[in-house]
Amino acid sequence: MLLALFQPDIPQNLGAALRLGACMGVSVHVIEPCGFPLSDKAIRRAAMDYGEPADVTRHPGWAEFHASRQGRIVLFSTKGATPLHDFSFRSDDILLFGRESVGVPDEVHEASDARVFIPLTAGRRSLNVTVSAAIGLSEALRQTGQFPKAAA
Repeated sequence: MLLALFQPDIPQNLGAALRLGACMGVSVHVIEPCGFPLSDKAIRRAAMDYGEPADVTRHPGWAEFHASRQGRIVLFSTKGATPLHDFSFRSDDILLFGRESVGVPDEVHEASDARVFIPLTAGRRSLNVTVSAAIGLSEALRQTGQFPKAAA
């Protein structure tokens, strides 16, 4: 299982996603270009003290990411087709999250194997991308029995 971020706009959200990945033992893939300068130094700075243990892979664009993928692409979207808790995750799924400002383009929607959404109360539009990633990853890890074991 891995998290993939499509062209993130906000470096702090990338940092939070890297921390999430490090704490949950999940790789994070960043599909560029980003809305901010991205370098290895910037990744370390954004992740603070979690930058080193995080497993990060950078892709120069969607085509390169899509060509290298292994497993289903499960897109989290406000335009998703299946509620999160009605979806059956697999251990090799790629959990894909779009840009904070505009989500993902139609070609990414069409290339995804599944589209899910996190149900919200009436009148609410969306959650922060990293909050969504934490909710989605938690459910996927729970379903597949891949949650990290508690430290003794």
